[in-house]
Amino acid sequence: MNVRQFLRINPTDTVGVALRDLSAGERIGKISLASSIPAGHKIALHTHAAGDPVIKYGQKIGKAIRPINAGEHVHTHNLATDLVGEIIYRPHTYVSSSPQSVIESAPTWLGYRRADGRVATRNEVWILPTVGCVAQLAEQVARSANERHRGSLDGIFAFSHPHGCSQLGDDLDATRKILLGLALNPNASGVLFLGLGCESNQLTELLSRLPDHARDKIRSLTTQDVRDEESAASRLIDELVEKGRIATREEVSLSALSVGLKCGGSDSFSGLTANPLFGRFSNRLVALGGQTLLTEIPEIFGAEESLLSRATSRPVFESAASLINKFKRYFLEQGLPVSENPSPGNIAGGITTLEEKSLGAVQKGGVASLTDVVEYGDLAQRSGLTLLEAPGNDAISSTALIAAGANLLFFSTGRGTPLGFPVPTIKVASNRALAESKPHWIDFDSSGALDSDTEVIDAAFMQLVCQIASGQRCQAEVRNQRNIAIWKRGATL
Repeated sequence: MNVRQFLRINPTDTVGVALRDLSAGERIGKISLASSIPAGHKIALHTHAAGDPVIKYGQKIGKAIRPINAGEHVHTHNLATDLVGEIIYRPHTYVSSSPQSVIESAPTWLGYRRADGRVATRNEVWILPTVGCVAQLAEQVARSANERHRGSLDGIFAFSHPHGCSQLGDDLDATRKILLGLALNPNASGVLFLGLGCESNQLTELLSRLPDHARDKIRSLTTQDVRDEESAASRLIDELVEKGRIATREEVSLSALSVGLKCGGSDSFSGLTANPLFGRFSNRLVALGGQTLLTEIPEIFGAEESLLSRATSRPVFESAASLINKFKRYFLEQGLPVSENPSPGNIAGGITTLEEKSLGAVQKGGVASLTDVVEYGDLAQRSGLTLLEAPGNDAISSTALIAAGANLLFFSTGRGTPLGFPVPTIKVASNRALAESKPHWIDFDSSGALDSDTEVIDAAFMQLVCQIASGQRCQAEVRNQRNIAIWKRGATL
C-alpha cells in the first residue's frame, strides 16, 4: 500500500508536513531530501532566500533567517517568528450570527435540566475552598462523603487551590469570580463553600455576589466558627446530596451543550487532525444554536485575523481586538517578547513559531461566527463562538472555560497529558502513536483524518461526545483526574 510521504495543506504553502519519518535522499516528487526529517516536521518545497516569508496553512508562519533550499528541513535553525507587539486591527464586514439551516436530524443526548434553563452533563456536589488553608480538609470531606453516598450522584468532588489569602484588589476579585463561576456551573447540583475565617476571600463577600436563583444550591461553612469542622461539613454535604438525588436525565438537543475548546501539548499534527475535528464540531453545534468557547489568547497571536473577520458586530470586533492587544501588553510590560512560545514539547513535535502554533490552534473554533467576548471569570451567555480571556496554561484556561459555563471540554493533544478538570474532559490524540501508547489518557484518536473520509471520523466523534455527555465516563474521570487552577496576577502580601 502506498503511504503518503507529506502533506501540502494549502496550494500556496511553501512548506509541506512529513507524514512519517523521512530519510535523507528520499524523493518527494522532484525534490530530493537534504536530510532526515521527523514525522510532523516541515519540508521546504522550494527555495527561500533569507528574509522570505514561509507559508503554511496558506498563511505566513515566520521568515527564513538564512537561505533554505528545496528539500531542506525547516525548523528552528532556519525559521523565526515575525511577530511584533500590538497591532491596530482594521474592522471587517460583520457576519451574521443566525444559526444556519441543518438538513439532517441532529443527535440528542441525556442531560440534567437545571432551574436556570441550562443543562448539565453530570449531577455532582462540589466542595470549593475559599482559601488554600482548608484545601486538604475539603478533600477529606469529599472522600468520606463519597463513601457514605456511593452511587447516589455522579460524584462528590473537592477542588483545591492555594489562593484566597494574601491577595488584594483585582487579583482577589478574580479569584472570587472564578470560584463563583465554578459554583454556578450546571454540572454542580450543589456546592459547599468551605472557608477558614481569617482569609482575604471572606465568605460573606463571596456569598453576597450569588444570583438569587443559585442560592438554594449553595451551602457554606466557616471552619474557625465550629468545634468539629468535618462533621459540620459532612452534614451540609448530606443535605446537598439529598437535594441532588431528585434530578434525572432527560433527552435534550445537541444545542444544550456548551463546549470549551482546549489544546495542550500540541504537535504539528494537532493543526491537521484534532483541532480541525473540533472546528467541524463547533460549526455544527453553533449552526444548531449551541455554544462553543475558545480561549488561550496568547496562542491566537499571529492568527487573530481569522477570528476577527468573523465578528458579528463592531463591539464584538473591538472587544476581541482589545483583548488580544491587552495580552500583548501583558508580555511587553514584563520585558518579554509576545512570541515567547511554543514550548519545548511543541518544538519537538514540529511546531517552530507562535504563528504556526496559533494557526493550528484557532482551527478549534472552525468557521463559526464570533458572537461574544467575555472577561476572565465571567459567564458566557450567548450562543455561537465566544472568545474568553485566559492565558494558554492548560489548568488555568480550562478552569476559566468551566467557570464561563462549559459543561464539557474538548482537549486536543499531540504529546499527551493525564490532566482532567471538573467537567468531562474528552482527550483527543492528534497522532496514532500517542493514542496507542496512552489509551488510559486518550478518549479518541483523530489521526485517521489524514487517510479517511472526515465524515466517518466526525460521526464516530459525535457518537462518543453524546455518550460521554449522557454519562459515560471519559478517561480523566475514570482515573479521577480533576483539577482547577486560578490565574494569580497581583502582589502577594
